Amino acid sequence: MSNNEVRELVREVKTQVVILACFVGAMWALEIIDTFLGGALNRFGIMPRTLIGLRGILFAPFLHGNFAHLIANTVPFVTLGWFVMLRRTSDFFGVTAIAMLVGGLGTWLIAPAYTVHIGASGVIFGYLGFLISRGYFERRFGSILFSLIVGLAYGGLIWGVLPGRIGISWQGHLFGFIGGVVAAWLMADSKPQRVRSPREF
Repeated sequence: MSNNEVRELVREVKTQVVILACFVGAMWALEIIDTFLGGALNRFGIMPRTLIGLRGILFAPFLHGNFAHLIANTVPFVTLGWFVMLRRTSDFFGVTAIAMLVGGLGTWLIAPAYTVHIGASGVIFGYLGFLISRGYFERRFGSILFSLIVGLAYGGLIWGVLPGRIGISWQGHLFGFIGGVVAAWLMADSKPQRVRSPREF
């Protein structure tokens, strides 16, 4: 690897660190502010089937119920978010946006009325769906291998898409995961076509 390639790699990693730090920093700053406000910011979460509740599609991933909730989401957000960036840093923004949109709309449509849904877990499940399904859509050895590794390491999280504990937005998990699969389909690198040898009939 040449010196220019090393410098480019270091610059790319620094960019990725800054991006993740900005997202996580925003989550922590908002939670600190929300603590002083007595949880007032949580009203900006997703409120199913209400017009004002649609704003939560944008704001909900940055809001958390408490610091325990935020801490539980910070590590997988950073880890899986960085995995999404490994091939192209720009993938992070595309997957995040699609997971927020699909996950948010799905939650808004089917979650119980008079509930408020907050937290980054829908986006985290979007990253998981993207990473696990990318190998299927690209049919490349490297992509398939990476999908298998992520599946083995984090596949246990998939159970979170099923109804379970009270107070946990399984709808956000489910539709976030679906959003990640949609992102993998839309953003997949096409598989090279094999050249067919001519045949005589």
